[in-house]
Amino acid sequence: MVIETTILNKIAYGHNARDVKQLEKIGFKNYLEEQLNPVDTKEDPSVLEQLSAIKIVVEYNDKGKKVNEARPIQHLNKTQADLWRDLYKNTISYREKVQPAVEVMASTWVRAVYSRWQLREIMVLFWHNHFNINITKDERAALSFPTYDKEVIRRHAFGNFRAFLEDVAQSAPMQYYLNNASSQASPANENYARELFELHTLGRDAYMNNLYNRWREVPGALEGKPTGYIDEDVYEAARAFTGWTIADGSDNEKGGKFPNTGAFHYFEGWHDNYQKRVLGVEMPPNQSPLTDGKKVLDLVAFHPATARHICKKLCQRFISDAPSEGVIQQAVDVFIKNQKAPDQLKQVIRTILLSDDCAKSAGQKTKTPFELLASFFRVTEAEFTPTMDFFWLMNRTGYTLFEWATPTGHPDRADYWLNANMMLARWNMINIATADWQKFTKWDVKKLISLNSEASISKLTDILIKKLLNTEGSLVLKNAVANFIAEGGSLDEPPLDDEKELEKKLLQAVALVGMSPAFQVR
Repeated sequence: MVIETTILNKIAYGHNARDVKQLEKIGFKNYLEEQLNPVDTKEDPSVLEQLSAIKIVVEYNDKGKKVNEARPIQHLNKTQADLWRDLYKNTISYREKVQPAVEVMASTWVRAVYSRWQLREIMVLFWHNHFNINITKDERAALSFPTYDKEVIRRHAFGNFRAFLEDVAQSAPMQYYLNNASSQASPANENYARELFELHTLGRDAYMNNLYNRWREVPGALEGKPTGYIDEDVYEAARAFTGWTIADGSDNEKGGKFPNTGAFHYFEGWHDNYQKRVLGVEMPPNQSPLTDGKKVLDLVAFHPATARHICKKLCQRFISDAPSEGVIQQAVDVFIKNQKAPDQLKQVIRTILLSDDCAKSAGQKTKTPFELLASFFRVTEAEFTPTMDFFWLMNRTGYTLFEWATPTGHPDRADYWLNANMMLARWNMINIATADWQKFTKWDVKKLISLNSEASISKLTDILIKKLLNTEGSLVLKNAVANFIAEGGSLDEPPLDDEKELEKKLLQAVALVGMSPAFQVR
């Protein structure tokens, strides 16, 4: 059972009874292949049931119009054209325009807790974080977010990185978030190009401007194979992406207007057609539409530094904050060998998860607040429905889903999440999740723990800890939980006679285990 818990902490948001049973039945390798190859493209029934039950409060006062309604999910399956047609209007309030992104938040939580395809959900959130977008920066990004989530992130989560990169680059949320939608020749906006190099592909470790001022000086540049990049590469790449924009009906500043569909749009009148040089590779002037930008995507996607940057981040997600060079290199070799394969990322993920390093890494990663709460709801099998209050409370933990202010995305390392303030916020959130007054979870303690009127407090404690941790737990934890339930009484006697009071006390004990060090790691 310990092995199953360890595995499910790696490739799922913790364990629940269903997944433990399936893993025991078919074994780890078969279970991993099942997770890497979901047999359906539709939601599983438990997810659909939960999504259909959600009612999100929409409340605002805009230009004298007061709205306070609890609405079902209604934007997730709309096309980009539908979202744009329905919401991109001056007469529509800001709160209405961000509602599609709020629905993606809700569905992300529901899928993390209830989806059978847990590894897919983990990778979806990994890539959302890698290609981070703050939905609060631009309402156009928020109203387009369901399309970004479904057609870009989910579509490519196990796919080909180069194809992934292009769909991200052309998506409305990324175009608006990093200002490329308004980028024109002389001068180009550098925001997207900067993050493309620094965060999305080669990574900060490959930035060499502190060592070299001219492109020729970078080792390998004269052969078109520089070991890293400098600011000049960013400037030139930004020029390559001029004219990449969104058809939002605006004035094109050349005597006309763009179409108004919300789709990606290339406008030649904004493109810098002069020659360029990126990563030591010359680009001739006056190339055909999109050629310059696509060439830059080729150069960064196939650069060895990108393979290392992506693979190191994946190893850090699944293994530890400081994975060994050996396992990183294993993943890099697979990434490069399969750089044109449609399932490139799937093969890399499989390599990491089947590695000896991963098998030996239990407890080496700290759960983010998202992972902590998702795993808590899964293992306790609480009835969970995300609400606006829940999102607000989660923001207090420091984890701001789809609202992280900078393009870096949430940190994935223990030192960020384990300082005193962060730990207090995590404990408080677990405690709130089991409180009577909150409205986003319902608990059935009798289902969680088979209550036996003759069972001692010590026995109930063992059952509770085994249920939540799937292990026996430490003696320190056992004593702490048992004494909390006993309130100074004997551990060998049955607990309180009052069933309601006992259920309340046991639910508080559940929260105590959720706050324990053993539950904070994976």
